[in-house]
Amino acid sequence: MTRLTKAAAAVAATAAIALLASACTGQNSSSANDDATKDVTITFWHGWSAPNELKAINDNVARFERAHPNIHVKVQANITDDKINQALRAGGSQAPDVVSSFTTDNVGKFCSSGAFTDLAPFLSRDRIDPAATFPKPMLEYTQYQGKRCTLPLLGDAYGLYYNKKEFAAAGISAPPKTLSEFQQDAVKLTKTSGNSYRQLGFMPDFHGYESTPGHLAAQWGVKYFDANGKSQVAQDPGFAAMFSWQQQMVKALGGFDKLEKYRNTFGDEFGAKNPLHTGQVAMGIDGEWRLGMARDAGMNDLGVAPFPVPDDQASTYGKGYLSGTVIGIASNSARKNAAWELVKFMTTDTDAVVSFANAIHNVPSTLAALKSPKLDPDPGFRTFIDIAQNPASTTTPASINGGAYQVTLQDFGYAYESGKVKDLQAGLRGVDSQVDKDIAQAR
Repeated sequence: MTRLTKAAAAVAATAAIALLASACTGQNSSSANDDATKDVTITFWHGWSAPNELKAINDNVARFERAHPNIHVKVQANITDDKINQALRAGGSQAPDVVSSFTTDNVGKFCSSGAFTDLAPFLSRDRIDPAATFPKPMLEYTQYQGKRCTLPLLGDAYGLYYNKKEFAAAGISAPPKTLSEFQQDAVKLTKTSGNSYRQLGFMPDFHGYESTPGHLAAQWGVKYFDANGKSQVAQDPGFAAMFSWQQQMVKALGGFDKLEKYRNTFGDEFGAKNPLHTGQVAMGIDGEWRLGMARDAGMNDLGVAPFPVPDDQASTYGKGYLSGTVIGIASNSARKNAAWELVKFMTTDTDAVVSFANAIHNVPSTLAALKSPKLDPDPGFRTFIDIAQNPASTTTPASINGGAYQVTLQDFGYAYESGKVKDLQAGLRGVDSQVDKDIAQAR
């Protein structure tokens, strides 16, 4: 699921989550009175479904049960946020104790509605300092307005994929580090064929899978909200700079209509016919999972590097956009202390985090795991490890109405790139107005 697909899913799910505050049992979300040393069974719901993912998470649960022989874990896989919301509203014996979600955009509502337990008392009790344990961007997307109701459970980092064979054929000796170099390389790598392309250097359109406003704007180090929680995309110069750069790329590579016509020939993003796999595009922005998917599809010519940065921020090269999976404890769980032991193990035990990351090729979510000698030594994977550790890497912040503000920005991006909106600054002010209105209605 792409980040913006997650954001859209989050928007749809937040209304259901909002009902949790009134539907919960009334139990204090931070109260934990169970004895975690007694024999107990807890339920853990997660969204992974692929065979290698299921094996990896079940292996970690088995390690946990060996270390905690009195705590038995009943695992339920392939769970969506909709199912989570339904179960938490219903409560009772069928509701989960521990929940993980791919939708970081729902953290704001998970925390503000009381659906998930405040983890601060547990962290404090066990003397775990989040700032010394997790990368800063992951800390940001696992809390809302100071309430930490989730912890990171592996992460995603976004970087540049480039076709090494086509780079060599074009005489390009190294991946670009600045956006001006990137544009030059994209033009050089583009091969036209009549009104279409034999190969495109880069697909800049916002429908181009992972080339979303949020992923690209991260390279400018943008801030979505001011200190008062008001949207500030019109005030932060990085947003206007990103949209202006994207428009330059569209024009340099043939224009919006021509690009869109070519984009419609692309295969499924997560299938073997992804345009990076087929050679239809020579460069793209994507997450760490793409390298393994490309190899599985028989594409062995892809190199990876950090995505280029604005020329006036050249010293920040190496940064990127971060996202990931979150895990928390259901507020209506009667087994919070036992549930915490599982959450703590899954998120802070270095060997558990490293083994899980190696198995499913996601980025480790603790500072210790990122530096572990047991981590997969594959150079391509290491590129994303470095991006995750870069102090300039950023994420999109949690909001009370999930990813609605990202969808609003994305919708504006579609209108602006297609020419339906001409005035960039007026359009960004419109985004701010809509985002603030939506947040006010959600409170």
